[in-house]
Amino acid sequence: MKRYLVLAMRRPDCDPAYVQPHKRYLEELRAQGRLALAGPFGEGSPAGGAYLLLAADREEALSLVHRDPAHTSGGWELTVHEWLAQ
Repeated sequence: MKRYLVLAMRRPDCDPAYVQPHKRYLEELRAQGRLALAGPFGEGSPAGGAYLLLAADREEALSLVHRDPAHTSGGWELTVHEWLAQ
């Protein structure tokens, strides 16, 4: 499995009602063994957070991200980067 860092930055028009569905989706990914880490940025940082996906390839990672309520709601800008950290 490859690692993909997903940056999720809230847009000004982000509807807070989608935060809980987003968190539930991440928990589903964790239960499936697809999520290694997730969390918001600290105080003083831009509104948003990041999560680390485990996927076979970029296509699979994008498929998982595109099902995230953060993406489907349009309230976040999500970017996906293969992460080669050691």
